[in-house]
Amino acid sequence: MPAQARMDLEPVKSTRIYEEIVRQVKQLIGEGRLKSGDRLPPERDLAEKFMVSRTSVREALRALQSRGLIEIRAGEGAFVRDVSVETLIEPLALVILPHREAVGELFEARRLLEPAIAALAARRATREEISEMERILEDQAKEVAAGRTGMLQDTALHAAIANSAHNRAITRIVNALMDLLTQSREESLHTPGRPTRSHEDHRRILGAVQRRDEVAAHRAMLDHLIAVETLVTGAKSDDQDAASARKRKTRP
Repeated sequence: MPAQARMDLEPVKSTRIYEEIVRQVKQLIGEGRLKSGDRLPPERDLAEKFMVSRTSVREALRALQSRGLIEIRAGEGAFVRDVSVETLIEPLALVILPHREAVGELFEARRLLEPAIAALAARRATREEISEMERILEDQAKEVAAGRTGMLQDTALHAAIANSAHNRAITRIVNALMDLLTQSREESLHTPGRPTRSHEDHRRILGAVQRRDEVAAHRAMLDHLIAVETLVTGAKSDDQDAASARKRKTRP
């Protein structure tokens, strides 16, 4: 197959195996060696080429799908999606990633965007999309209960919420922000008790989406992002002050 002939894959050595698979596939897409509409090799073939288990390949494909880079069609395989908007946003990583001080600005961008996106999800998410969010949170609960961070499910949930806004530009922007903040988010999830709190926050967000409560979805997402930002940066924003005021008002 022409697309497969252009693929030079390397054996995976990373301990976070699925992330390394994602990196290599993204690189192939970024270099134009995998184009919109190209079909990826079957799971079995990818596992052999990467020298990893099919489970790791499956996790990577889910992550790529949640980031809007591929589409998995039942009985047909995984296909590269139209990534024209992604190619405009992805170069931001090259500029921002080396500058640790920019993390606060990235969180500010998330606080401006993701609560509004959660409100859109409450309005637009289909039953199937809500079911997928429920599945992700069930997987996250199992990961947290096993003493792991649930990082993959955390990323997948935010991506699923963005996807349910049904706006490709929004999906690409959120995925780019999440990629840029991967290290900082992972550090926050290693804080004792944080994975459990993150799962609880996600449950609150999903509950609002299920109720079609746009205001509650906006508020739940904002409170979640403020909590994560505080852990990562230690900074106190105007939004955090507002969140604290809301909590005081709700106390008996």
